[in-house]
Amino acid sequence: MGFYRDSIVPRLVNWTCASSGLRPWRANICAGLTGAVVEIGFGSGTNVEHYPDSVQRIFAVEPAAVSRKLARKRVRRSPIPITYSGLDGHALSLADESCDSALCTFTLCTVEDPIQVLNEIRRVLKPGGQLHFLEHGISPDASTAKWQQRLDGLEQRLAGGCHLIRNPLALVSEAGFDLVWSEQRYARGPRPWSYFSVGVGAKSAFDRD
Repeated sequence: MGFYRDSIVPRLVNWTCASSGLRPWRANICAGLTGAVVEIGFGSGTNVEHYPDSVQRIFAVEPAAVSRKLARKRVRRSPIPITYSGLDGHALSLADESCDSALCTFTLCTVEDPIQVLNEIRRVLKPGGQLHFLEHGISPDASTAKWQQRLDGLEQRLAGGCHLIRNPLALVSEAGFDLVWSEQRYARGPRPWSYFSVGVGAKSAFDRD
C-alpha cells in the first residue's frame, strides 16, 4: 500500500480535484482571502489560479512528494509567492498569529486528527483571521448517509485515508471558530462523494493562543 498511497493516490486526487466542475467552488471559497495565507493540503496547487489579488503570499503545507511535483508548473506561474512550509498540518512550523487567512479544501476528510489540524490553523491565525474551507462530508439524507457509512472503510483504503462520514461544519465549530457563513448542498457527481460544505470561520478578535 506504500507505493499505491504515495505514488498513485496523489495522481488520482489531482485528476478528480482538478476537474472543471470544481472550479466555481474553488473560486468562491478563495474570494476574500487576504494577506499571508496558510493553505493546508495544498495538493497539486489546484487553488492557485483562484487566489485573489488581496493575497500577498501563500504558506503551502503538503505531505505528498508527488503532489508537490505535480504542483510545480502552477507554483512557477503564480504571481503570488508560494513557499512550502512543512509537511504536516497537525504541527505547523509557523509562528503564533503569523497569518491573516487560512485555506483548506478537501483536506479535513483525510487528515488523521482534523480537530488538531484546525487548532493549529487557529493558533497561527491573527485574532479576527478567517479560515476558508471547502469539504465533502456526511449527508443529511438517510439513504445517502447509509451508503456513505457502508463505503467509508473502502474509501479510506482506496483514497489515502479519506473519510466520507465527517461533518466539516461541526468540526470547524468544535475547534473554536465562529462561523461567518456556510452553505451545504450537493455538487454534481455520485451523492456519497458530493455533499459539500463550504464556508468561512473566524478566529475571535479576543482569542489569543
